[in-house]
Amino acid sequence: MMKTKYLISSLAFLAAFSCSASASAASLPPAVAGRAQEIVALPDGGWLLLDKQGLRLLDAAGKERSKVSLRAKHLDARPHADGMLAVFMDADTQKTYAYVADVKTGKMRLQTSMASPDFSLESLCLYRDAQQLDHVFLIGKEGQSEQWVMHNDSAQLVRKLALPPHSKHCRVDDQSRTLYLNAPDSGVWAFTAEAETSAKLKPVAMAAPFGKLQGGASAISAAPGGVAVLDAKGRKLHLYRQKEGQHFQPAQVVNLPYSAANIQVQTANGKLDMLLLDEQAKTWRGSSTAWMHTAASPEVTVIEPAVQTNTVARYGDAADDPAIWVHPQDATLSRVLGTNKKQGLLVYDMQGKQTQLLESGRLNNVDVRQNIKWGQQSFDIAMATQRDENSLVLYVINGQGQVSEAARFATKLDKIYGFCLYQPRTGGLEAFVNDKDGTFQQFRITHNEQGFSSSLVRNFKLGSQPEACVADDKTDRLFIGEEKRGVWVTSAKADQPADMQMVMPVGKQLVADVEGLSIYFGEKANYLLVSSQGDNSYLVLETQAPYRLRGKFRIGLNLAKGIDGTSETDGLDVSAVNFGGEFANGMLVVQDGYKRLPDGTQNFKYIAWKAIAKAFKLD
Repeated sequence: MMKTKYLISSLAFLAAFSCSASASAASLPPAVAGRAQEIVALPDGGWLLLDKQGLRLLDAAGKERSKVSLRAKHLDARPHADGMLAVFMDADTQKTYAYVADVKTGKMRLQTSMASPDFSLESLCLYRDAQQLDHVFLIGKEGQSEQWVMHNDSAQLVRKLALPPHSKHCRVDDQSRTLYLNAPDSGVWAFTAEAETSAKLKPVAMAAPFGKLQGGASAISAAPGGVAVLDAKGRKLHLYRQKEGQHFQPAQVVNLPYSAANIQVQTANGKLDMLLLDEQAKTWRGSSTAWMHTAASPEVTVIEPAVQTNTVARYGDAADDPAIWVHPQDATLSRVLGTNKKQGLLVYDMQGKQTQLLESGRLNNVDVRQNIKWGQQSFDIAMATQRDENSLVLYVINGQGQVSEAARFATKLDKIYGFCLYQPRTGGLEAFVNDKDGTFQQFRITHNEQGFSSSLVRNFKLGSQPEACVADDKTDRLFIGEEKRGVWVTSAKADQPADMQMVMPVGKQLVADVEGLSIYFGEKANYLLVSSQGDNSYLVLETQAPYRLRGKFRIGLNLAKGIDGTSETDGLDVSAVNFGGEFANGMLVVQDGYKRLPDGTQNFKYIAWKAIAKAFKLD
């Protein structure tokens, strides 16, 4: 008999850590579950059991209702409208299956399957993202791994991964978007489950002599805000919490009177309810302990992109800043200009197809103004910062959207960086350009028989590194993004002092770095769009004091069109022009820091303004 102090609780749990539907069962799994390697509780009190003969669906009394016969391994599950979504692997073919266990009909129906990868498959696990899309991680024996996303009856490759080799087990905390990996020889590691982020691997619990796991980790199970780890030799259960989304700290050690081979956990009412597989008795035993975790942060609105451009020709951090040029007769023939910091200026059509490449060197920021009049002539102008020369490059755009370089202007900046154009209400064209040390220079651009020229008309300086800026030509104001501090506004007029007023500081909503800025000029209201690079989101602010925040969103997957989401956005541009179709109310263009679905070099995404307006009830 197990001692009373170890029989803390025998509450049934739900599938893995994240299944939040209420289970009606108030007892441990039926005795037949003892031979199961993994188990999942169902909302009707029934069970899913995985053993070497397959996956079985049982009712609350332990009677088999349905079965998928194969040599199955590595079960993971999430709630489904009809009961439970379960994924597992055929150990012989390495093929991954996703089945829906329908608790009403008592049947299991195939949702989708994934062919064997071109590496030795060691483990797999599920992840449900903020869009409620289900991802599958395929963990390879030699560290080669992949992330797939399921859509209808198919699956698409999201990205390829390099993870700790010989990882025997994986689980994901959907709340913190953390993938946990159990590598017995080294310990437990944490990796970001969200594809639209940089790859970061962090140690959680290390095997002796580098950590407290005497025999390494035999099994893991994620919980909201942390992970439960079974010591392979020490008959101990270690609980770890994730602190502020960064580091991991020991929360509790539970001594076990038996050697546990596997664990499944569920949190409820401030407790961590556990089912542990007694390795010798071949019995699933129940236990619980206190577990208080930080409530999940409110989910940020997710908006799908409508179009993506061809990818750039250079790897790494290359694409940076877009600008929109509007065709004077047919807006559907408009162009998007984008900088490649390793090559030059790219030009795309409204379908995202590249139409031009101007190899102008290492360009950073680009901006466009149209119908600029000098004397009897009128020009559509684009300008960009050139980082090798610390210069400004001026381009002329003809009526068909063909771009050509026309002039270069030297500056006295040491590290030229951000840039934007300004068209004063009195006419002409001016340019703001900044240095990484915070210095701003304002130039006036002119044109005569000899061509284009520039003259310096104002200097001012911020306390730290800026980049993005956008001029409100209608009100002669300049919005500036100081990367670590926030968004400022000042007069754009060259004859006025640069008195800075804070629009929004860096904080909970605007997370450093502050990057792209652009203004949507609507019929009834104007809105400032800001790239909050630190949390891969975008803010919509009113352009008049008190600069009320109207919404915050992320850009997610559009699986129907095969377009990935966005992250670490540098530059963006927005226009209220009717471009036709889904862009009838305008569009937002953003740079994407990580190309997924599948992996590739960076590109730009187009988002329909009507989707943003609908999400936040904008005028």
